[in-house]
Amino acid sequence: MFKQKLIHIPEPKLTFGYNQKLSDPRDGITLFGPFTISKLVGQVNIGIIGPEEQRNYVREYLQKIHRPVFSVNLDEARPYFPGLEAAFGIHLNFNAIREIDIPREDIDKYLKYSDSHQRVFHLSNLYSYKLIKYYDQEDLSVTVWFVAIPDEIYQLGRPKSKILKSESNISIGLSKKERISNEQFLFKEMNELKEAYNFEVNFHNQLKAKLLTDKVVTQIIRESTIAYNTIWTDKNKINYAKLFDTAKAWNISTTLYYKVGGIPWKLGDVRHKVCYLGLVYKQIEDKDNRKACCAAQMFLDSGDGMVFRGNIGPWYNPNTKEFHLLKKDAIELLSMSLESFAEKSKEITGKFEYPAEVFIHAKTYFDDEEWEGFCEAAEGKSKIIGVRIREDSSFKLYRDFDYCIPRGSALLLKENFAYLWTKGFIPRIQTQLGLETPNPLSVEVTRGAKDIETVCKDILALTKLNYNACIFADGSPVTLRFADSIGEILTAGKNIKSEVLPFKHYV
Repeated sequence: MFKQKLIHIPEPKLTFGYNQKLSDPRDGITLFGPFTISKLVGQVNIGIIGPEEQRNYVREYLQKIHRPVFSVNLDEARPYFPGLEAAFGIHLNFNAIREIDIPREDIDKYLKYSDSHQRVFHLSNLYSYKLIKYYDQEDLSVTVWFVAIPDEIYQLGRPKSKILKSESNISIGLSKKERISNEQFLFKEMNELKEAYNFEVNFHNQLKAKLLTDKVVTQIIRESTIAYNTIWTDKNKINYAKLFDTAKAWNISTTLYYKVGGIPWKLGDVRHKVCYLGLVYKQIEDKDNRKACCAAQMFLDSGDGMVFRGNIGPWYNPNTKEFHLLKKDAIELLSMSLESFAEKSKEITGKFEYPAEVFIHAKTYFDDEEWEGFCEAAEGKSKIIGVRIREDSSFKLYRDFDYCIPRGSALLLKENFAYLWTKGFIPRIQTQLGLETPNPLSVEVTRGAKDIETVCKDILALTKLNYNACIFADGSPVTLRFADSIGEILTAGKNIKSEVLPFKHYV
């Protein structure tokens, strides 16, 4: 009979340069450098695209973070940043940065488009066309492009964004009836306008989606993120923003290191030949409200990730509000993941090996048909375990101290079910992750079998694999952390084509 118990899982450690282990990414990189410090070192090539003013902001900021960045106040939760080269062992040659100009007058013109689809479509094309042209015509390789944007693109390039009424606004677009018509228009200009309605109103997602085929890696930077001192006049607002200077330097530098091919850190106690798969679904606007896109995020024991796009099909059930695959599609998706793991294994060890265990993480239960497909794909190759993970606000724990329950607390209720607190008090930084009394994750092994404590330990460790930010930990495991945003990029436009690509193309 299973004995219920409340336990505390020690904070998972990460591995850094020279195989040294610590729990805080910033401590580890400061003391020992990134995990791949011996493989990626020296000069890296980057590019900057945007209007001249915004490109200058990015260049000046990148020069700034080559030097140490200190906190305004001594704060264990916000340690100083030692500088890009000191921390990561890489540096930028500022004389060789490739630059592409986006005329500010072109941006200002499209910002006046009152139709949000037309506005965002043309703004993202300004950048994507020139990046793809560079990729096709230029010989000098650029590993990462910094996409410098004015704040107005961020503000007016989001879903449901609207411009203020003005006589200078430009009314251009199609009626709802014209948008959904399947017939070609007589005039070329009308057909070009119609293309904009094949994309969602989201500058970030449109740009990422348009660049997937050409494998252009980008990092989008808002001007106020790095140049608020120059742009703003409100001193209180500026002083508050200064509190986050070190965090921004850590985040941007870590993301840059990852996107140029490095691994900042990997899990310290990862079990060999284990991989984790997070299922990604995004409902598609269509007359058939069951239609959705499916994809998977796979994270290897090395810490890196890959994204696999599956098919579009009737995966959504409006009655249960859950997504489930047909058997053949489940087979195809898991087969792609297993083959990719084996290929990666061959690159590292020289042996073509499948994972011993595959943990499939989802926010819903698995139905019989899709699980049968997963089992068929894994037969004779790997053991698979299905885990349902959801944030649960129905249950809380409190304690009589200044801070909330410690991160890593777990209430094991059944052989296959537990509550896990991935947010909470963290002794190392002397504060809590999250501002409110934390909700736990409900963790349930719904298919296959695995010790629930081991499953919780894995999930807690996976909250430390977000290379898009250099923070102590996330509240969600990386298998589910980016599920929604990846689904949105893959469905940002109709007929978006992408092969199996590293995770860095989506963040």
